[in-house]
Amino acid sequence: MFKVIELLEAARGRLISGSLHTNTKGISIDSRTIRQGEAFIAIKGNNFDGHNFIDEAIKKKASCIIKEAKDKKYETKRLAFIEVTDTIVALGDIAKFQREKFDIPVIAITGSNGKTTTKEMVSWILSEKFKVLKNIGTQNNQIGLPLTLLNLNSSFNLAVLELGTNHPGEIEYLARITQPNIGIIANIGPAHLEYLKNLEGVFKEKSTLLRNLKKPGIAILNADDALLRKKITRICNRPIVFGFGIRNKTDFSATDIKVFNTRIEFSVNPHTNCNKTYAKNAIGVGVNKKYRFTLNTLGYYNIYNALAAIAVARIFSMEYKDIADRLDNFNFPENRLKLIELNKIKFIDDTYNSNPLSLKQALDALNFFRTKGRKIFIMGDMLELGRRQELFHRQVGRKIAKVCDIFITVGKLSKFTAQAARICGFNSKNIFTCESAQEALDILFKEISPDPNDIILIKGSRAMMMEKVLFA
Repeated sequence: MFKVIELLEAARGRLISGSLHTNTKGISIDSRTIRQGEAFIAIKGNNFDGHNFIDEAIKKKASCIIKEAKDKKYETKRLAFIEVTDTIVALGDIAKFQREKFDIPVIAITGSNGKTTTKEMVSWILSEKFKVLKNIGTQNNQIGLPLTLLNLNSSFNLAVLELGTNHPGEIEYLARITQPNIGIIANIGPAHLEYLKNLEGVFKEKSTLLRNLKKPGIAILNADDALLRKKITRICNRPIVFGFGIRNKTDFSATDIKVFNTRIEFSVNPHTNCNKTYAKNAIGVGVNKKYRFTLNTLGYYNIYNALAAIAVARIFSMEYKDIADRLDNFNFPENRLKLIELNKIKFIDDTYNSNPLSLKQALDALNFFRTKGRKIFIMGDMLELGRRQELFHRQVGRKIAKVCDIFITVGKLSKFTAQAARICGFNSKNIFTCESAQEALDILFKEISPDPNDIILIKGSRAMMMEKVLFA
């Protein structure tokens, strides 16, 4: 896949042993799974240091070792060793080098919520016509995204990549590596405020994607998002916009929305005559004609994700009928408003993560859900919200009081939500507070005793491990 001289130049390193012309069969950062002939990059993570496993990589016959200069010296003249200042940066530089080998369209997606679902939708629709490279799961950070790009080869027609962030500067860094031609911002919400500070900070971070787009530089934005709508004309010229068309005319408008327990139907009325596309007949065909779509999900907000995916598919000349067929057969990612049944009890599994915007969306889904029984909500803390974390937890109390019959909190911060719910009229006898998902599970079955008519929503930040309520 690479010669050592290519790795040396891409990573801007220093060769301390071995031959410049040694071939490598790929890149690995995991000594447990490295294969003979691959190059090993000694990554320093939060919970591990790859430099501790260099000897293991050598035993498994790695062809090249890339390490930081400050690490210990190795006595070997046979093996290629490259020293760099930072191995994570080196990984990104090598991934950028690999991306630049291929002149293919790259679609990059970011936003506070819905990144993974939008990425999966776009890649699923386009894979009907193209071979698509995409992130596996949520590998969207400065390690996962470069590893995805290292899989790029001549067999792929295009790439659909999700870009994540929780610190300023990360989106710009990832965009420089991926060099996207199309950029999607799904929304701007209060997420990762511990480091991004406020909504303006989130917007500033996400919008750097658009400043790093390569030709033809197509921006696709959610016009119903308050902050994006306010700043659309400032951040890019003539973007493609989508939404419900309530406040402003959008290029792709969702209308005639019908919400069922596990299905959402809507029409799309394309208004755009934009021709900034890769194909001659891309978006403008069918203007003012409505097309009907179905999503097999509980969350109506997924319409926004679908609108972004529809816009991308039209850029690549896919017919509306084919797009609708693909969306009708789309399987939503796990742990994101998934209706599951365990021992005849119905759960809405939304345990992947949580922030104020995604929590509101989950409660909307619970509100729309039709059931003869009780609506039970098991809520874990929302993390990384910075100085306003208590306020964010209190603010959701009113909505919970309106939607839910039983409320169980997990963690210190969710207790503030319980207090707010009581103030808003929630019966104290139906509120339970605890410290762990296991304790919540015990309360659910020992004190509440759900029956098949009830519906139980489970949601919390990743670190709260709320999935243990389901799979303890």
